Amino acid sequence: MPSPRWSVVALGLLLLAACSHASSERPAGPLRIVASTSTLASIARGAAGPGPEIRSLVPIGVSPEDFQPSPDTIAALRDADVLVENGAQMEAWLEPTIRNAGNPRLHVVVCTDGLPVVDGNPHLWMDPEFARRYAAKIRDALVTVDVAHATAYRSAAAAYDRQLVALTARTRAKIATIPPVRRTMIVFHNAFDYYARRFGLRIVGAIEPTAGAEPNPAHIADLVRVARTEHVAAVFAEHEYSDKLARTLAESAGGLKVAFLYDDSLGTGAGVDTYVGMIDTDTDTIVSTLQ
Repeated sequence: MPSPRWSVVALGLLLLAACSHASSERPAGPLRIVASTSTLASIARGAAGPGPEIRSLVPIGVSPEDFQPSPDTIAALRDADVLVENGAQMEAWLEPTIRNAGNPRLHVVVCTDGLPVVDGNPHLWMDPEFARRYAAKIRDALVTVDVAHATAYRSAAAAYDRQLVALTARTRAKIATIPPVRRTMIVFHNAFDYYARRFGLRIVGAIEPTAGAEPNPAHIADLVRVARTEHVAAVFAEHEYSDKLARTLAESAGGLKVAFLYDDSLGTGAGVDTYVGMIDTDTDTIVSTLQ
């Protein structure tokens, strides 16, 4: 007959196992997906279709590089079934936040895993061909986590993939209307490198060489020299950041145009509240500014 001491230990282990099992079970209701950013949330919506609940951890208009998680962030991760993150060191705040949430059933999709990250630049989603790879990774995760709705996820993802293929073709055709000698840009930060490689633009400088770091006067002076030497027509700022440095650079380089682009975050208005709409809007801005 077991001793009382071992009976207590056995009971404790059973209770621990029961608690672990209960905490790892998904509650009833729609699948809950959280994405680190609004752009990734939009891609996730395309891949998932209308069924799941999807939200972004980083609010619209806030850079994921500057984001500070809150108790609400931890609560969202604790309740989620799937997390969609970019990876490539973009969300430095995310790993400790996941640990604090303590959600054993959370299935994490790291979108850049296995993709060609160049020089540590995490902004692969700005190339719609890489966005297709993101969507495929999300689809595969949803099929694994929620087998009962696998057919719906595959159907939604296939339809979204067709949208992204059309987006690539449409963007390439628009950029082709810019005279080759004018396809040169100075941007706010390195978010457009993959976009530029895909569509034949040339980026010759960035106002913010390191994310979140204020450029020094020598760097701005060097950009002025580059803008004049390379006959740059415009400086592209971003909606999430102050345009003061962009306007200073534009004036110092001889009165260049200043235009605004989206990348780390969607916008709130119609036409920029989805990933596809954001890329279309950015492309139209680039074309109208550089022609």
